[in-house]
Amino acid sequence: MPVALEHLARASSSAPLIDAAGLRPFLDAVPDPRDPRGRRHPLSALLAAAAAAVLAGARSLAAIGEWITDAPRWAVHVLGFTPDPLTGQVVVPHPATVRRLLARLDGAALDAAIGAFLSARTAPARETGTLRPIAVDGKTVRGSRTRTTAAVCLLSAMAHSGEVLAQCQVADKSNEIPAFAPLLNGVDLTHAVITADALHTQHGHGAYLRSRGAHYIAVVKKNHPGLFGRARTLPWREITLDHYERTRAHHRDEIRRLKTAAFAHLDYPDARQALQIVRWRRDLGSGKLTIERVHLITSLPPGAATGTQLASWIRGHWGIENLLHHVRDRTFREDESKIRTAGLPHTMASRRNLAIGLHRQDGQKNIAAASATRPATTVGPWPSSASPDKTGQDHFTQRPCRHTVGQDQGREVGAFGVRGRGQQVTSGSATPRRSCSICTGSGSQPSVPARLMFTLVTVRV
Repeated sequence: MPVALEHLARASSSAPLIDAAGLRPFLDAVPDPRDPRGRRHPLSALLAAAAAAVLAGARSLAAIGEWITDAPRWAVHVLGFTPDPLTGQVVVPHPATVRRLLARLDGAALDAAIGAFLSARTAPARETGTLRPIAVDGKTVRGSRTRTTAAVCLLSAMAHSGEVLAQCQVADKSNEIPAFAPLLNGVDLTHAVITADALHTQHGHGAYLRSRGAHYIAVVKKNHPGLFGRARTLPWREITLDHYERTRAHHRDEIRRLKTAAFAHLDYPDARQALQIVRWRRDLGSGKLTIERVHLITSLPPGAATGTQLASWIRGHWGIENLLHHVRDRTFREDESKIRTAGLPHTMASRRNLAIGLHRQDGQKNIAAASATRPATTVGPWPSSASPDKTGQDHFTQRPCRHTVGQDQGREVGAFGVRGRGQQVTSGSATPRRSCSICTGSGSQPSVPARLMFTLVTVRV
């Protein structure tokens, strides 16, 4: 269990601690698409509930709706759902309500709120003046394709540590190039080093980054023949080696060599150095040897970064594929998802980015394991604000419980996605939620993810 949850479990209320950066204040900046008349639930509570469900491993809209329906009463209170002023009861939204809201939500505003939230959590830990690498790359949500529309393409900016700082949707019948500047407009680029693939080696991108105070490391290929020719014909044999690394992994032996050359006559905005990387790869099974030479340019002046740092940033750019895109595809099954209505593919991707970023910032390397739910007993006692009052009445609706415990080996338990042996949850029971061990968390059956409270209040210790 995270240390922050231990502090939260002993807290007298569900309020954040002094050093907490709450998620809900950031969600308050997202415009509410609903009509002002008849709003029953706060927007921030609905979005926080959906985010908590995805953090617990929900992959679909149905799983999000079931998770919110089956959430314990203290969790509903912490999520921000307010009691009815007349009855004093708290009723969670219907799954259809959550689905309609997410479909109408402004994806760009949600991405901005999530990016600001993740940046606020990492800002105190970042040393002032240190260079921060940020990778920019796009991903196509393949399952969103229909007979008449192309698949949704999302361009993301991710810190090399694994959290997504910004995301935007690429316009239909366009590509990632026009979306580059709008993507980074809301990101603090001070002391940032932007890495991207050869598609974004554009003069306009370089000028934009330098005007924002950021540096760049741009890959040079034959899409810029003049620039590529000048970088390739430099006297690399006479230049000393700045970095050498040899590794053995994935059934291959690899050697990477980096050289840098200060060059003031490159036809690119504020380019100060040219770089050459030579990769030697030998397959340990077949013995096949491949040699690859890659040329890059950077605005970093000589001495601003060591050869080891440059090599780490260049190689770390592809972490956006391993740390983000691969996790969304394999852990959250994004490409297999058939969600394609309105803005749902965009907003669901935003929630997956939030879950991945929170787990990365918490030091988790295995997102699939971190998203698994845990027994409710590890969370600790209910917050005092959600406990019964002096009259013995809790301020939550006593809806009929859908849980019935039976015997079925190897089946999933409840809507939380936890597999158990000898336990199954089915529908049809009229047991009150007050006496249900799954709803109250008093039984041995897993019910509530231990990361739920950490997501909502985001305690940092």
